[in-house]
Amino acid sequence: MGDTRDPIGVVLAGGQGRRIGGGKAVVELHGTPLIRYPLRALQAVLAEVVVVAKQRTPLPPLPGVPIWIEPAEPRHPLAGIVHALEGAGAAAGLDGVAREILVSAGDLPFLGPELVEQLAHADAGGAAAVVPRAAGRLQPLLARYGPSAYPALAAALRRDPLPSVTEAVAALEPRILELDDAQSFFNVNAPEDLLTAAGLLDRGTPWPD
Repeated sequence: MGDTRDPIGVVLAGGQGRRIGGGKAVVELHGTPLIRYPLRALQAVLAEVVVVAKQRTPLPPLPGVPIWIEPAEPRHPLAGIVHALEGAGAAAGLDGVAREILVSAGDLPFLGPELVEQLAHADAGGAAAVVPRAAGRLQPLLARYGPSAYPALAAALRRDPLPSVTEAVAALEPRILELDDAQSFFNVNAPEDLLTAAGLLDRGTPWPD
């Protein structure tokens, strides 16, 4: 992609969190706001990490972390990825200036630095994105995107109806990383997910096969 610098880490926090009662980023797991778990994993590996959120997204104090405000509409995870690519310079279309991004959903409490490192430095083989596949599913909300992904994803964001993130990202024909790692991709969508995560942390229990 013409740029050997590390990608910009991006934590996506623009979702409404309806199933968990809103304000997912500030929901606490073991006394720590949920968003800080993936944020810390990215910060352990990448020199530059930002949060992408809506103007009205409730966020805990995040000292020193830039907040990139995405447009109010649409409310769709793809909007956060496109906005992050714009913030990284992809819309300018200038080779050697735009940066790659490594995005994480804001609700991944088991994401660790090892996986971030793997994603950050995986050979894209010329593809526009590097996307894990775990538990038989593409995981586009924990993936690396290059500037060349921007035109297609921005166009997908203008479609009516909007495609799913998986559909839009699969159309990029990304480099796929096959991973046997369900735990890193466990996301907290509902109160019962929070209880599951808390229980696993309490017991130090390995992720079930």
